[in-house]
Amino acid sequence: AMSKSLGNGVDLGVQIDAFGVDAVRLTVVFAGPPDEDIDWADVSPAGSLKFLQRAYRLAEQVTSKPGAPAGAGDVELRRETHRLLADIDSAMGRQRFNVAVARIMELVNATRKAMDGAPGPADPAVREAAEVITIALSLVAPYVAEEMWERLGRTPSVAGASWPTVDPSLLVTQS
Repeated sequence: AMSKSLGNGVDLGVQIDAFGVDAVRLTVVFAGPPDEDIDWADVSPAGSLKFLQRAYRLAEQVTSKPGAPAGAGDVELRRETHRLLADIDSAMGRQRFNVAVARIMELVNATRKAMDGAPGPADPAVREAAEVITIALSLVAPYVAEEMWERLGRTPSVAGASWPTVDPSLLVTQS
């Protein structure tokens, strides 16, 4: 087996065996644009794995049924979901995949807070956020995203899911 090094003596094969290909791929993407020099000492597949586990737990704990109308859900979380989705769209368009990953991480945090707080795991906005996270993650962590999609009761595959549409009315900030 050929071994690729990430620099700093980091062996990619060993990393994949230890953390899984999705965590390593996420780490590489999160490290920054391909044209920038990366200090791999600052980038951790262990951190990526922990994040993927957090995201997975969201999918596992959503209790609303697939197709629950998001419009009936918590409006604050919906605003956050659509703002971050707009940021993810724009980052992808500019090939700033690290920025897209950072926004997905923010959305995971916001969803976790909503799930543990007032809206709770049955809120349709929590499902909407978890599905947006899953679809966005499928670009960099396809195996984990596939498992999440299944946990969310969605079929057949996240690969066939259409990209979520930003609702512009949710981007309007209240003055």
